[in-house]
Amino acid sequence: MVTSRPTLLCVHAHPDDEALFTSGITMHYAELGYRVVLVTCTNGQLGLDAEARAGSDPEHETVGTRSVRAGELQRSATIAGFERVVNLGYDDSGMIGWPQNERPTAFWQVDVDAAGKVLAALFDEVNASVVVTYDENGFYGHPDHIMANRLTRRAVEISTSVERLYYRIVPQSILTQFVPDAHELEVFLPAWVLDAGIGSPDDLVTTAVDVRKFAEGQRRAIATHASQIDNADFVTLDEELFLALFGTEYYSRAWSRHPARGDENDLFGGLS
Repeated sequence: MVTSRPTLLCVHAHPDDEALFTSGITMHYAELGYRVVLVTCTNGQLGLDAEARAGSDPEHETVGTRSVRAGELQRSATIAGFERVVNLGYDDSGMIGWPQNERPTAFWQVDVDAAGKVLAALFDEVNASVVVTYDENGFYGHPDHIMANRLTRRAVEISTSVERLYYRIVPQSILTQFVPDAHELEVFLPAWVLDAGIGSPDDLVTTAVDVRKFAEGQRRAIATHASQIDNADFVTLDEELFLALFGTEYYSRAWSRHPARGDENDLFGGLS
C-alpha cells in the first residue's frame, strides 16, 4: 500500500545487521514520523549456534540457529523503529570460501535480475524514497553483504519510487582511532570491524547523522541478538567508546535520481 509519509528502506544481509549498522537512523526517522522498512536477505542460519559454534564447524546446528535468529530479528526490529520487516528467505552463504557459498539456496547464488525485480516491486509498494545498504565490498567483504549491494543496485535501477541510494560506511578517521582504543581496553572486536580494514576514505562521506540520543536504543537492539556473542562487548562499552563508533552514522550517496542538495546531515534533505 502506498503511503504518503516519507519512507526509508534498509536492505541488510543477516539478522543483527539492522542493529549494528543502521539502528541509529532508523530510530531517528521513526521518531520523526517517517515510515521505516527493513529487508533482511537471509535467515542467518550460519551464525553462531547455541554452543557458540560458527557455521563452518561440522557440528554446527543450523535449524535451531535459524529459529533463534528469526525471533531476535523481530524483537530488534521493533526497538529499531521498523514498521515492517521482510525476510527474503535466502540461506546464509557463510564467509568467503566456505562450501556453503556454492549451495543453490545460498544468497550468494541469487539471480540478481530476477530477485531485483521482486525487490523493486517492494520498493514501489511502500513508496520508498531513500534506500540504504552496504558498499560494493559489502562493508567488510562478506559474500552476503556484497550480494545485498548488487541486488539493491539492480532494484534501484528498476524502481520508480526511489530517489536516493546511500551506502553505510565508517570513515578512516573514525575506525583507525576506534580499533586501537578498543584493543587497549581488551574489547573483543568481531570480523565486521576487523575485516573492514581502515574503513572508507573520509571524502566519501556525503551525509553524517548525529544519533547519540538513541545510543541506549542501539545498545538494546544489539543486545537482543544475544546468540551472536561476538558482538557482546559492544553492549557494555563505555559511553565514550560506544559513541565513537555508533554515535554518528556516516553515509555515502551512491545514486540520486535528481541533483542532490541539503543532505549533509539528513538522508531526506532537499527531497520534497
